[in-house]
Amino acid sequence: MRDMFLGLQETMCSKLNTLRKNVNHSPTKGEGSEMVWIRFFESYLPKRYSVAKGTIIDYEGQTSDAIDVIIYDSQYTPFIFNEESVKYIPVESVYAVFEAKQEINKGFLEYAANKVQSVRVLNKTTAPVVDKGIIKPAPAPFNVLGGFLCLDNGWSQSINEIKSFTECLEQLTGEKMVNIGCVLNDKSFIHAIEPDGGLITRFSTNDETLIFFFLKLVLELQKLGTVRPIDLNKYIDQLNSQ
Repeated sequence: MRDMFLGLQETMCSKLNTLRKNVNHSPTKGEGSEMVWIRFFESYLPKRYSVAKGTIIDYEGQTSDAIDVIIYDSQYTPFIFNEESVKYIPVESVYAVFEAKQEINKGFLEYAANKVQSVRVLNKTTAPVVDKGIIKPAPAPFNVLGGFLCLDNGWSQSINEIKSFTECLEQLTGEKMVNIGCVLNDKSFIHAIEPDGGLITRFSTNDETLIFFFLKLVLELQKLGTVRPIDLNKYIDQLNSQ
């Protein structure tokens, strides 16, 4: 598996480098980079997870910023609006959101944190669960994972060596917390809250960037479990029909 991901890492770096060098139109370059990551997730994540770019919406009609990469559930989600490449996904179905850039730096990391916040502040519903004929209380919603994806490191040193990266990450708290990231040509990282409330950041080695990121992401997704059931009455209440 390690050797397979090392080869895949080289392939992804090559694709992203080609886009960076040969596409001058910034929006087109950005869309190309997003699709490289979306195709990676579509190929390697378990099939219970769907992947897309789009906007996330809640039952009151509030929307997130445009999100580059969304990992969401489509198996248990009753409605996802998808028309002419415009996709709106209910917040209850979202597991993780990512900002995809060419490189990581303080400004881009803070920009990504604002995107993550725009998702986390949306209002989630949750409904009771019927298990073997027994109605169980509505489970508590989980916190959507927020992440950052890119090719290069914009700092002068590796992200695990430069203090300004760690300081920036630690200042992004609450709804702006960035949990995980992958800098293909440098390192990937996982940023988590310890049981005692402290923060810890772990980094990959230089040559295991993609496999460390991917396995850590799958582990975090497993911890979230299955998306919570949507309280459809909240959505019905927004209709003129009752």
